[in-house]
Amino acid sequence: MPRRSRLLAPVAATVVVIIAGLMFAANFWTDYKWFSSVGYTSVFLTELWTRVLLFAVAALVMAVIVGASIFFAYRARPGIRPMSLEQQGLDRYRQSIDPHRKLFFWIAVGALALLAGAAASGDWRSYLQFVNGVDFGVSDPEFGMDIAFFAFTYPFLRILLGYLYAAVILAFIAAVIVHYLYGGVRLQNDSGQRATPAARVHLSVLLGLFVLLRAGSYWLDRYGLVFSDRGYTFGASYTDVNAVKTALTILTVISVICAVLFFANIVFKNTMIPVASLGLLVLSGVVVGVAYPEIVQNFQVRPNEQRLESPYIERNIESTREAYGIADAEVETYDATTELTPQELAAEADTIPSVRLADPAVVSQTFQQMQQVRGFYQFPDVLEVDRYPDADGNLIDTIVAVRELDGPPADQDNWLNRHLIYTHGFGMVAAAGNLIDNEGRPVFTEYNIPPRGELSEVAGEYEPRIYYGREGADYVIVEAEEEYDYPVDPASDEPDVPTLEDAVDASPSPDEARAPSDGQDGGEEAPAEDAEATEENAEGDPAGGSQAYNRYDGDGGVPLNNFFDRILYAIKYQETSILLNSAITSDSRIIYERDPLDRVEKVAPFLTVDSRPYPAVVDGKVVWIVDGYTTSDGYPYANRVDFTQAVTDTFTDGSAQQVGALPGNEVNYIRNSVKATVDAYDGTVTLYGWDDEDPVLKTWEGAFPGTVVDKDEMSEELIQHLRYPDDLFKVQREIMREYHVTDAASYYGGQDFWSVPNDPTREGEVSEPPYRQTINFPGSDEPSFSLTTTFVPNNRENLAAFMAVDSNPESEEYGKLKLLELPRSTVIFGPGQVQNAFDSDADVREVLLPLEQSNAEVTRGNLLTLPFAGGLLYVEPLYVQAGGGGAASFPLLQQVMVGFGEEVAIGSNLQDALNNLFEGGEGPLPDPDAEQGTEEEETSEAGSGDSEPSDLTEALNEAVEAWEEAQESNDEANERLREALEALEEAAGN
Repeated sequence: MPRRSRLLAPVAATVVVIIAGLMFAANFWTDYKWFSSVGYTSVFLTELWTRVLLFAVAALVMAVIVGASIFFAYRARPGIRPMSLEQQGLDRYRQSIDPHRKLFFWIAVGALALLAGAAASGDWRSYLQFVNGVDFGVSDPEFGMDIAFFAFTYPFLRILLGYLYAAVILAFIAAVIVHYLYGGVRLQNDSGQRATPAARVHLSVLLGLFVLLRAGSYWLDRYGLVFSDRGYTFGASYTDVNAVKTALTILTVISVICAVLFFANIVFKNTMIPVASLGLLVLSGVVVGVAYPEIVQNFQVRPNEQRLESPYIERNIESTREAYGIADAEVETYDATTELTPQELAAEADTIPSVRLADPAVVSQTFQQMQQVRGFYQFPDVLEVDRYPDADGNLIDTIVAVRELDGPPADQDNWLNRHLIYTHGFGMVAAAGNLIDNEGRPVFTEYNIPPRGELSEVAGEYEPRIYYGREGADYVIVEAEEEYDYPVDPASDEPDVPTLEDAVDASPSPDEARAPSDGQDGGEEAPAEDAEATEENAEGDPAGGSQAYNRYDGDGGVPLNNFFDRILYAIKYQETSILLNSAITSDSRIIYERDPLDRVEKVAPFLTVDSRPYPAVVDGKVVWIVDGYTTSDGYPYANRVDFTQAVTDTFTDGSAQQVGALPGNEVNYIRNSVKATVDAYDGTVTLYGWDDEDPVLKTWEGAFPGTVVDKDEMSEELIQHLRYPDDLFKVQREIMREYHVTDAASYYGGQDFWSVPNDPTREGEVSEPPYRQTINFPGSDEPSFSLTTTFVPNNRENLAAFMAVDSNPESEEYGKLKLLELPRSTVIFGPGQVQNAFDSDADVREVLLPLEQSNAEVTRGNLLTLPFAGGLLYVEPLYVQAGGGGAASFPLLQQVMVGFGEEVAIGSNLQDALNNLFEGGEGPLPDPDAEQGTEEEETSEAGSGDSEPSDLTEALNEAVEAWEEAQESNDEANERLREALEALEEAAGN
């Protein structure tokens, strides 16, 4: 072989090793620099040293056990090997191996050690929980041991046993190979001795160690019964407690005896002893471990399952409700009414203005068209619902989003623009959730660039630049080039958006309401003025416009203050421009890990983070608020759920960040233990301990001291914007489907189980999402900002229950689940049935048919369910978007559909729809926009009492009645009209 060819392989291997080493070094060092920049170096070092420790210990144990086994097998090789065809065939292998024996030894031992160490380093979370575990203060019902043993100790002991198993098995295999290769073990032998005494002793010891480990595993399996799925419910069942537990104890004793027999063979050196031990172990495993429990299950439990399993079902119910935080849920039987009188309806009139009509998933398109400003800005597909004070200081549901930068314009998308020029988004955008202008657009409370509106006036000036968000390049470099800040249009100083100041009407009265064909309908374009403005924004800078530039002056990112760091980042991102661009100086900073979820999960690798971060203006800056969960799959008897599946609905694809959580995404314990904030300008991450009683959080605080700060350090303004998290609520409602049943017999029957209804406004079978809205919960003194959901019976569509949780962190009721359970004798339409009623009602179809037959796009908004006047009211906004309108069209709210009981109606606004529903359009609801009476009039009305009408009212009624009769040329009526007018004059004078 030519010398050049012989050198090619080692040179290529060396190059690969060097490149891999550089990539590893670059990632390692840049990670360290990132943690240092955010102030969480201790997290990086704790994880690093824990991984190193576990790697070293596991590698050492594996190397010692396997290496010692190989070494002993070689030292115990027979001096004289019998001549046989088998041994003659092996001689060739021995002759090839012997010259390189030590090399093969170290390669084999080293490779196994590296594999073991790498696997063990991945179990660092289990180790940290094991050494820092904090008691729950609750004992399991079977063994009386604290839950902490099952959550923290038991998993690590199983891992430890697994590695020892692997080491002993590999040592046994290696010993057999070496003994066979050097004649200590023979497959063919005329004398009948297939193993030398030394080999027999060696293998007996290894088998004894294996069986001893098996004994430990059997004993540990007893505690693992609390996670059994053999019975009717999760957790130890009747068979587990009365058969399997006893069987495991017996198998433990038998395994110890067998291990002793294997060790005794060192002295007796009799092949029959280990063979008999193995036979006894296998036979007992089959008879005691398998056959006996199956006999008990099939012949004792199955014929009497309900009676025998009842105590264990009760354990499962109690543990599951406690583990998921639903044990204290307040359940109320709600005998919902299905009919209302005008008087009862009028009494609920104050509820109407607070109903959120703006659908966060639909108005996103409106935000995009009216507030995108430039084509490179972006809003999420589903906006968030928060609360902000209006001009009067009253908190209202508010649709919020930040204007993020998705990247430079398509025709200017190059490395320089993407990473140095177009670096940040700009501004908060907000709209009142319960206000819609006459054209069907949301009423903006914060809008335009620079930001202006009610939010700025109430919250004060704030930093609007968004360097950290969910969109944009994976990294940007600041303090290099001048950065694009925002467009400046000197031709227009006033915003062309509906605002609180110029909104014509939040809920226009029926006579002022637009017809369905107003605005965008039947393929008509958007109003010319809006379309022109929208197209102008989408195309770029208007003629005569200019743009403002900015240089970052925050502390976010990692300084690029030396050439070595630039080399590492150039390697990390495989981009030579980082190294060669002359605008990048020692003052420049590189900003990466920009997604708030990524930042929180990186500084808190022990948390599962919520999939719905949301922005808020707090203390003069925009911050992302992220909910963090501590989870476990080690709560005894608690039913497990797939986290990803439980949180999947219309608004999410189940991409919750399972950051340090569990294999298979299964959990059976969850707490919202941490509220995290990420500064949108400088990226500062702060973790606040929200549930300071959570033992899992205390355990992690012991492992990572100083990473979580006390919730008392939260500002009052931040607390106002906290809310009950979406994913936790969805997991709890998944559990509540079955575990609202607390009686074992009823649970066994399963007749009362519920389902989460499918979203009737969307195609496909996907769960209806929970909705945030302000509701008047029955029995509450005032409305509460809540997260709500509905349930239907299994395999049926009528409503079974309504669940809400108070989402106002300043309320004493925050986090308390409240359940309205409907009697089975009352049939209340569920979401799917109400949607069907909307689609089939003649009056509704009369309004919708012209729209659907045109080329307009009709979109059904979120179907809200809320307690109303002793019943349950459904409200669904209907949006219309001009077909073929291109970039200028966006959804406009044109109609509102409502349902109560089995009746449905439609109107141009909520008040109109309710009037049509209850009184055929006669208007029993007071007009919320009617001019308020003077203080003297209100005082007069209060003094006159509620039971009798005033003289003025009587006179007015008499005058109207007489006037109507007078139109028929009735002389008597004319006389009555005169008298009524005199009475009216007299009453007015009084």
